[in-house]
Amino acid sequence: MTSSQLRVVIVDDHVMVRSGVRHEIGEHVDIVGEAGDGIEAVQVILATRPDVVLLDVHLPGADGAAVISTCAAQVPETRFLALSVSDAPEDVVAVVRSGARGYVTKNITGPQLLEAITRVAEGDAVFSPRLAGFVLDTFAGAPAANDEELDRLTPRELEVMRLIARGYTYREAASALFLSVKTIETHVSAVLRKLQLSDRHELTRWASARRLI
Repeated sequence: MTSSQLRVVIVDDHVMVRSGVRHEIGEHVDIVGEAGDGIEAVQVILATRPDVVLLDVHLPGADGAAVISTCAAQVPETRFLALSVSDAPEDVVAVVRSGARGYVTKNITGPQLLEAITRVAEGDAVFSPRLAGFVLDTFAGAPAANDEELDRLTPRELEVMRLIARGYTYREAASALFLSVKTIETHVSAVLRKLQLSDRHELTRWASARRLI
């Protein structure tokens, strides 16, 4: 597939950023949708089913990791590429664990961004140079014991756990994942039981120690 055939959705809460990205790559890809917050992003992604979603990490309504977690299973053919001003380790880890195929910072040039989009669409993993080594070290060095504990959780429980550990209220998590508050409460109870934790404060410390948030 050539870049001109790629269908792309742009997600960023700043209109000027979306406009700038459209200006840089719009002649080379088919931009099929835009969104300014996490909730709108999920709706646009599920409606358009693009080849690549270019999204910021920090968004109103639901962050980039939550958007990916919500959409990935429903649009398995769609690839996600984070485009953010942040190069914080916790932001990179969060979106990669959620399913992003790449992470580039906003000092990237137009041609570099187009190349990153094309490579991600083809199945490659793409990271800004200073982030690549960190990502490899983080995932290569994860202790096996941590994986065993994570394996106790279902994919949905893992999604809920990440949001609650990052400080989302039950209502905010329910909105981000399109679930009821009662369902969120049920998932949190299951997570606490499986991990043998007593409350959400212990859950936050558990997740933070494993660099899951």
